[in-house]
Amino acid sequence: MAENMRAVLLDIDGVLTVSWRALPGAVEAYDALRAAGLGVALVTNTTSRTRAAIGEELRKAGFDVEDQLIVTAPIATAAYLAEHHPGARCLLLSSGDVAADLPGVRLVGPEDREIDVVVLGGGGPELGYAALNRAFAALHEGAPLVAMHRSMYWRTDAGLQLDAGAFVAALEAAADVEAVVVGKPARGLFDAALGMLGADAAEAVMVGDDLDSDVLAAQALGLTGVLVRTGKFRPELLERSAVAPDAVLDGVADLPGWQRGLEG
Repeated sequence: MAENMRAVLLDIDGVLTVSWRALPGAVEAYDALRAAGLGVALVTNTTSRTRAAIGEELRKAGFDVEDQLIVTAPIATAAYLAEHHPGARCLLLSSGDVAADLPGVRLVGPEDREIDVVVLGGGGPELGYAALNRAFAALHEGAPLVAMHRSMYWRTDAGLQLDAGAFVAALEAAADVEAVVVGKPARGLFDAALGMLGADAAEAVMVGDDLDSDVLAAQALGLTGVLVRTGKFRPELLERSAVAPDAVLDGVADLPGWQRGLEG
């Protein structure tokens, strides 16, 4: 438990907002954490929008957030590809245009036949049969599979929606490959956020609505994990989990009070 808390990592979707509308008390909680002198970073698997677009939406929703404090899966993916597959011809399957957050990544066009790496972003209508079959063919020919995340679903104002993790699993099974996952629950986004805030894992708290990808993944890296009962939170998953979060709150609005309780 991070009794000497210096940094807070917040998931966005389902914690601060749903469909880009602020959840009750979320803006006030964000402001209170910043006013308390804590370093705050937003850590998100969102792949349908660039970091700049996410920042703009959050400011419209009332959050006084700077773009550089947002750590996204596409940004971490670009860093991974630059290190492990420099200059590779990448087939990107994703809903939304995040090319601005993939600097230096060589993306193939719809007619290109030579594919070195298959990259999966976020789920959506773009991941139809033709697109997935093209990815399968490239994997069958030996291209590695890189996934920005493997979240199975997410919550919008229309309810739970299927996400890219289901397609990652399908391609893994069909092509007999194992994806390299860059976003949560992998450590890349957590490490990037901690490095940006200059904090160690033992000094940081991760707050999320996804028990596995947000909370337990962070706890495995030494962070304090706080689960909120908003977004895609499902009580049956918490009840069945062999590992418990360090704390469970009704929502992010309760976080400042919980944090003050640690200090007291």
